[in-house]
Amino acid sequence: MLDTFTKHFNLGDKVPPSQYSALTLAYVGDAVYELFVRTYLLRDANFPVQKLHKSAIKMVNAKAQSDLFQKVKGSLSEEEMAVYKRGRNTNSRPPKNASMVDYKSATGMEALIGYLYLTNNSERILEILRNLID
Repeated sequence: MLDTFTKHFNLGDKVPPSQYSALTLAYVGDAVYELFVRTYLLRDANFPVQKLHKSAIKMVNAKAQSDLFQKVKGSLSEEEMAVYKRGRNTNSRPPKNASMVDYKSATGMEALIGYLYLTNNSERILEILRNLID
């Protein structure tokens, strides 16, 4: 289904995904990441939204995304690592509740997920994000 959105809007036709800024990739990647987590949390039952939100917060934060990078970094291709590093090296300010190291790593992961989404690589996104729940 993710591929359907990029095809519908002809993403990549005018600007190749490699040309998007790292923060734009992270912007899209953050949404894809959160959609994965929210979908995962619905797997067992229809829980109250407040409970779902509290569960999601534990998985959608800079520390969790930084930890995800530690789990998958050995399996990333050179291209994927380059996209991650572009995201990690952006100039941005972390929120009060995140360390600079975790925040930069999380931004790198979001950029990578955004890049994979824009290149219609949903299978690879799932391979990476399954590490959240294993």
